[in-house]
Amino acid sequence: MASKAEDRKEPVNEQAVANMYAAMRSDLNQIYTKITELEMEVSEHSLVLNAIQPLDQSRRCYRMIGGVLVERTIKEVLPAVQRNKEGLEEVVARLNETLEKKKKEITEFETKYKIRMRKADAEVNDESGKKEGSAQGVL
Repeated sequence: MASKAEDRKEPVNEQAVANMYAAMRSDLNQIYTKITELEMEVSEHSLVLNAIQPLDQSRRCYRMIGGVLVERTIKEVLPAVQRNKEGLEEVVARLNETLEKKKKEITEFETKYKIRMRKADAEVNDESGKKEGSAQGVL
């Protein structure tokens, strides 16, 4: 069982290194996506709070709870929406911490295995080829 744990930490060949790197990049992208999604929800909660705060507290409003529209008063809904917003902000903060740790881990992995992105080099070569090719077709 210890050998399996060692295999995960120390890849045996280039393909294993590439697979681990791809998995790490995928995790990073998933974290970015989740942060973006939650930040949108925080923004929506802020809009709702700004819209209902100045209104009369006894006024009725509707809230979606688990797919069911429920009638409440603003006085009941306002604290719940505020708590949800604060909870989402905490989750976003924790995800940002996780994101920073993952970035550092990827950077250390890149330096350890001397990983360079070939895409940037290929794009530079493609751009120079396109300039020459586009100049040939113009009369």
